[in-house]
Amino acid sequence: MGRVWILLLLSVSACSSVESIQTKAAKLGFSAVDVESDTFRLAAFVRGSTGDTMDVYIEGDGAAWITPYHPPRDPTPAYPVSLALAGVDPVQKVAYLGRPCQYLSKDDLKRCDVAYWTGKRFSPEVIAAYDTAVSRLMQMMGVRRIRLIGYSGGGVIATLLAGGRDDVDGLMTVAAPLSVSTWVDWHHASPLAGSLDPAESTGLIPASIHFAGGRDNVVPVSVVKAFVNRRGGRMEVVSDFDHECCWVRDWGKLLSRSSVLEHIK
Repeated sequence: MGRVWILLLLSVSACSSVESIQTKAAKLGFSAVDVESDTFRLAAFVRGSTGDTMDVYIEGDGAAWITPYHPPRDPTPAYPVSLALAGVDPVQKVAYLGRPCQYLSKDDLKRCDVAYWTGKRFSPEVIAAYDTAVSRLMQMMGVRRIRLIGYSGGGVIATLLAGGRDDVDGLMTVAAPLSVSTWVDWHHASPLAGSLDPAESTGLIPASIHFAGGRDNVVPVSVVKAFVNRRGGRMEVVSDFDHECCWVRDWGKLLSRSSVLEHIK
């Protein structure tokens, strides 16, 4: 069968309940909003009423593959890490965006192309949809400037997005495969045909910090380092963290020592 598509990043089972994400978001003080683009329906939640800047969190790739040859039927994560990170963020305005094809009803999911949680997960049309969604969120929340934060594959989206906008004051990624080609090679997997690679892009990236887990065997430190060596930014390795543990637990501390982006707060 040849080389296989690289596994999705968050190794947890999927949960397709739309009500589940709404309940989780509500418990963290977030309200659902509609930022549907022409291409995708992205789950979107916001919190806060004052301030002219906003932190925007982008979710990871979601559910694990059933086997190395079979992607999940539903990419919705059982535990949305980026939403949990957003819930810890102390800034006055915070937004959360899911990924294409996550948090859909069964009927809507049938109409969502599996390519958008496999090979085309970082495609130009995906980035364009986020660009539209972020602009609509900013208008809705009355903010002029944003900071983009992405976990795992969401960090790739955030980085590509930041390179194409002029209203981003800072970028933060967590356990993100920012050099996609390096990541694919490390896993001996098939290239993500149709996806963009932040390490190969030319857009100007704002002040940035990229967190990597010293025990992460999904996105090893070397992948993040390859990006930083090529595109710049600051890398911070947390030696005893892996891909999932323990970013949410310590996110408040990590935010507080991110001096490169402190001016937003």
